[in-house]
Amino acid sequence: MVSSREPGKTRSAPANGTAAAATNSTRADPKRITPRSPRTAIEPDTVELPTRRSASARHPLVIIGNAVISLFVLLAVVLGGGLFVGKQRFEAPGPLPQDLVVNIPRGSGVRDIADVLTREGVIDQPWVFIGGVLVLKAREALKAGEYQFKAHSSLSDVVATIVDGRVVAHQVSIPEGLTSQQIVARLSEDDVLTGDLKNIPREGTLLPDTYNFTRGVTREQMIQRMQQAQQKLVEEIWEHRSPDLPIKAPDQLVVLASMVEKETGKPEERTRVAAVFLNRLKQKMKLQSDPTIIYGLVGGKGTLGRPIMKSEITQPTPYNTYLIDGLPPGPIANPGRASLEAAANPARTRELYFAADGSGGHAFAETYEQHQKNVARLRSIEADQKDQVPLDDQMTSEPVPAAPTSPAATPSPLRGVAKPHPQAIH
Repeated sequence: MVSSREPGKTRSAPANGTAAAATNSTRADPKRITPRSPRTAIEPDTVELPTRRSASARHPLVIIGNAVISLFVLLAVVLGGGLFVGKQRFEAPGPLPQDLVVNIPRGSGVRDIADVLTREGVIDQPWVFIGGVLVLKAREALKAGEYQFKAHSSLSDVVATIVDGRVVAHQVSIPEGLTSQQIVARLSEDDVLTGDLKNIPREGTLLPDTYNFTRGVTREQMIQRMQQAQQKLVEEIWEHRSPDLPIKAPDQLVVLASMVEKETGKPEERTRVAAVFLNRLKQKMKLQSDPTIIYGLVGGKGTLGRPIMKSEITQPTPYNTYLIDGLPPGPIANPGRASLEAAANPARTRELYFAADGSGGHAFAETYEQHQKNVARLRSIEADQKDQVPLDDQMTSEPVPAAPTSPAATPSPLRGVAKPHPQAIH
């Protein structure tokens, strides 16, 4: 039996169905490998070859360079860690249990300083101290001297103290009115100063003051400081002196100031005492200053140790202003600033006399009669009325040139009482 379907159409149906099925299958599984021809299938797949390192990357110098860089990185890490630990130790509290003064000798290097500090117990890690100094580049800034370190000072504090030069300051005080010999004795007694003084400085060339110094300063250096300070001060005061002074040179100003210094210890009296002396110089009267008698007798020793004897008033010496005219040949002490200023700018008075008032001060007078009344007030408190004359009473003469018949030639045994001078050494 022959089918009524056409032969072409009957075969095409299965073909179309197969293609559709293949298409649907491909869409359903995209990872499915598409069939290749037999020849293509037996050929091996092409794989990309790995990139070869360049010849320069394999050069020995590059390899060495990489190794060096790696080494530097490693060292940097180690160094950084060391610095971190070192910084902590550098800033940690130290072992010192209490404040301590340590002297670092001149010429000491960083290791010498570390040894001294370790020996004194200020630090216990000398190599950390040395390392800190080197890191801070402070090796050349370390200074010798005497330092006070606080309890438990860190290494950082210790280095800062030495680098900043915060040395211990010592003081020596020189009171006004001392002679140069007395000042040298004071400096010799100071156990911090070093060296000996071969000569006693000229009288009146040292400025009394309080001087700061550090251990290691010599006595000669201290004398030089005092001389320079006195010279500078005298020049300054002389430039601002009163224009009508009867003295013509700075040296005479120092002489007058030394007399003022020894006559009174009361600051408010200095300009009046200076005025009395200057008024007497203008009238060509003898100055009649008791401290000049004492200096003529004992010189730089500075103190007589007892009241002036009546016979000593007429005893000739180059300094005895009861006998000589005008100022003595040199200072009788080292005056301070206040007495120098008083001598350069005295009070504006006509006073020619002063006498002790019994209370540590003086009673001033313009006339001899007033002066005698002031002396009379002292009679009730006089202690010595015979051969001894109380120390430091002044001016019993009338305002005329001294003569054998004048009251100056026969001083009254009741001339006053000793005036305390707190700056002098008795």
